Amino acid sequence: MSAPVVLMGGAFMLAAGVVLAQTSAATPTAVSASTFSTDLMQLYREARLEDPRVLASYSRAKAGQEHQREALGALLPQVSLNAGTNRIHQESDLVQQSYDSENYSLVLRQYLYNKAAWENYQKFKSLAKQSESEALETQAEATVELAQRYFAALAAEDELELVRAERQTTQKSLDRVNALYEKQMAMITDQLDLKARVDLLAAQELDARNQASISREALAEIVGRPVKEKLNRIRDDVQLRVSAQSLESWVREGMALNPALKANESGVEAAGAALRSGKGGHYPTLSLTLSAQQTNEGYNNALAPRTDSYVAGIGVQVPLYSGGSTSARVRGLYQDQITAEQQLESVQRRVVKEITSAYLTANSSAEKISASRNALASAQLSRVAAEKALTYGMVNAVDVLTSVRNEFRARRDLLKTQYDFITNVLTLNRWAGKPPAEGVENVNAWLSPGSPAQNLTSP
Repeated sequence: MSAPVVLMGGAFMLAAGVVLAQTSAATPTAVSASTFSTDLMQLYREARLEDPRVLASYSRAKAGQEHQREALGALLPQVSLNAGTNRIHQESDLVQQSYDSENYSLVLRQYLYNKAAWENYQKFKSLAKQSESEALETQAEATVELAQRYFAALAAEDELELVRAERQTTQKSLDRVNALYEKQMAMITDQLDLKARVDLLAAQELDARNQASISREALAEIVGRPVKEKLNRIRDDVQLRVSAQSLESWVREGMALNPALKANESGVEAAGAALRSGKGGHYPTLSLTLSAQQTNEGYNNALAPRTDSYVAGIGVQVPLYSGGSTSARVRGLYQDQITAEQQLESVQRRVVKEITSAYLTANSSAEKISASRNALASAQLSRVAAEKALTYGMVNAVDVLTSVRNEFRARRDLLKTQYDFITNVLTLNRWAGKPPAEGVENVNAWLSPGSPAQNLTSP
């Protein structure tokens, strides 16, 4: 190439560089949401304000409080004011007259004894406590589901990166075999095996990318917005361990604090109060009435001088027979109480089972994490050795494929074990009745921003 041509080419490249620099300076740098990262605690705060199930449970709890206040109102004084005016026309053999009459009355009624109304108030008081406990249970359940979807999204992105890394690693082995094959130092079957594996991994990469998008959408369903940020990953330097509490102490704590258990205990109390309220239909009621009346209307709507009346009375109402409906209602409420008691027994057994299962699984996963790390280190050494041996013709492509598969299987096992451990810890906290925010905060301390490519692929 002549010197003038080189100089012209250099001048053209310099001019293009100046234009590109000016364009970059004129256009503001766009910042994508994917350049930021988010963690489990941030998504938990958003979900508390956006998850429809949590918001609905809070509304039910508030409605329960209002129903309790409504039942209390039946026990308090009932005051009514009545006022009326009439235009009256009377005719007789002696007189014909028209006049206006007025009457005003103020009445206060107060139950002195009403067993049915009192027990009905106790029922709604227990139902209000039940709805509050159910709201806490809903929040705890939603927190565990959020964590499961969070780590499912991480696992989907892990799978995408692992498939991509395995494809790149296999492609390098294929490139070596192609070079050896050109020198007639490798067999065509080795080349075909590696080529088939690369093509299969390319197809799997498409599926993994689709699954990663689906898992992000599952997170968006809970937090109410698209989740585009990078998700914080488990730190490499953290020691994942369950607390030193014994299984028996976890079970005792769950039996005392679990919100689902408390909700069913309140349900049993409400059923008992409803039964007593039903039986109250057989009891007499005693009430006090105070009234004041002013009217100018006499007997038979006759005009009379204005009269002020003040009355204080005590009334007793004794139910005698209602066609058997009261007794039938009591029998039905008795069966409702048995149902509530059996539901409570079922939840008690489930609390013990879930705590035991989560505790044992979390401890097993914690022990398995160490073994998985050792297995990954061994698989890495085996893969490196197989790749070098392939270069010297000591192994074939099938051996290399096997070593690569073993390494990435070990990586998947390690990541899955870590995610299983964390979700089981949160499940354990949920059934033990610990506050969801406390569990999320503890787990969040194990996370930090990190790139999947740096954490998952081979060095």
